[in-house]
Amino acid sequence: MDRILVLVRHGQSEWNLKNLFTGWKDPGLTEKGVEEARAAGRSLKARGLNFDRAFTSNLVRAQHTLKLILSELGAPDVPTARDLALNERDYGDLCGLNKDDAREKWGDEQVHLWRRSYDVQPPGGESLKDTVARVLPYYIQAILPAVLRGERVLVAAHGNSLRALVMVLDGLTPQTIPSLELATGLPLVYRLKPDSTVETKEILHP
Repeated sequence: MDRILVLVRHGQSEWNLKNLFTGWKDPGLTEKGVEEARAAGRSLKARGLNFDRAFTSNLVRAQHTLKLILSELGAPDVPTARDLALNERDYGDLCGLNKDDAREKWGDEQVHLWRRSYDVQPPGGESLKDTVARVLPYYIQAILPAVLRGERVLVAAHGNSLRALVMVLDGLTPQTIPSLELATGLPLVYRLKPDSTVETKEILHP
């Protein structure tokens, strides 16, 4: 039994390129983002990985990334669930603001706290702790049971919703999670033990 779980952050979005806080806003992928998603699909195909089930968020950039990956795998009809539980962190009042402009207005330290701390909320938005609180129950109820049944599962989502999952899988703490960066379009391949802990982890580079 494989018990394979693959996590992929969506390819570069138009707002990533413009250095804007995105959150629950819904920009599409750039040309680079499309290529990153396709490259992720090719990397997975080169490893002989195929999938029984996929999960993604309610946001277009993650859904498009998943579609491109499955297309590269020649498996466009993999059963897919979409859920806002996997959405990016809601950055609240920061959504749409340029990150450099935000630093000028509030200072480097404050913006860094909003972006990277575990439990500090941006104005009107979610902390990573809040994001974990919605991602983790969905993982436990919907995603993990499929993996433990032996299904190969692909999750295409966002930097912070996936950081929430990696925090649990890798046993990171509120003190160590701020330093974790997830690159766009690079698959994280986990093989789980029967007790749901991690047996192996690999990052697939193109």
